[in-house]
Amino acid sequence: MEKVKLGTTALQVAPINLGGNVFGWTLNEKESFEILDGFVDANFNFIDTADTYSYWVPGNTGGESETIIGNWLKQRGNRQDIVLATKVGYENNDRPADISKKNIIDSVEKSLARLQTDYIDLYYTHIDDGKTPVDETMEAHAQLVKEGKVRHIGASNLSVKNLISSMEYAHIQGIPAYEVYQIHYNLVERAEFEDTYSPITSKYNLSVLPYYSLASGFLTGKYRSAADLGKSPRGGGANQYLNEKGLGILAALDQVSEKHGAQPAAIALAWLLKQPAVVAPVVSATSKQQLAILTQAPNIILDSDDLNTLNKASI
Repeated sequence: MEKVKLGTTALQVAPINLGGNVFGWTLNEKESFEILDGFVDANFNFIDTADTYSYWVPGNTGGESETIIGNWLKQRGNRQDIVLATKVGYENNDRPADISKKNIIDSVEKSLARLQTDYIDLYYTHIDDGKTPVDETMEAHAQLVKEGKVRHIGASNLSVKNLISSMEYAHIQGIPAYEVYQIHYNLVERAEFEDTYSPITSKYNLSVLPYYSLASGFLTGKYRSAADLGKSPRGGGANQYLNEKGLGILAALDQVSEKHGAQPAAIALAWLLKQPAVVAPVVSATSKQQLAILTQAPNIILDSDDLNTLNKASI
């Protein structure tokens, strides 16, 4: 798989970002290893996780995904081949969201230990906690970059004010700024990014990595009625899209999928890859069959008719 430069970073990534939120949740360690092996065997190299995954599972505390990925990296001996991203600051069972300097500095050490590595390629502010000044958060990240524990920084789930203030502070102070932004963006969730955040990511030259790229699985086409929601532990998230607009988007995906001999999920990701600033959608897989479909997306070339069909249904 041909790799592309991740925005202003020095990182070269294949254009699908494997989401690790399912590791330690719907997949155990052995099953997670199988997905990770299949991903790199297909010549992809970009893995995403967070220090809170998967605290919401009964008995978990957070960090389970990082631990599994760390064990896999150690067993496979391939750390140098992987672009590894993790995040800090989201809520967990012990505390609310926290992007203070103390929590960032403390948390990175725990992430490094779980991941069994001495550096993180891309470290995200996971969420705006609504209380920590941007200078405190940005100076904490700058310290980690200076120490070599983090190579580049990114952000996710920030308010418009926080994102702009963070970028301006970093530029004025001459310290590392965010280079990547993760946001909820897909064929059924377009407005927030396109109307509000796209001008900001464009102004600051931020690469965009959409999460929920398949709308909690809705864009795979497997949820077409309320009766389908029980097909997966994550099916409940697709319920909100079972309406006229959502079903219209599935019909458009079906039409384009048939033309290309591909699955709807691959077409939905191919559409994302045609959007300005999008480099690598974040997507998870729980089986080798799903993984094979997702990794087809960069090879699908949508023409203007395909894009018109999908855009007409989704706007």
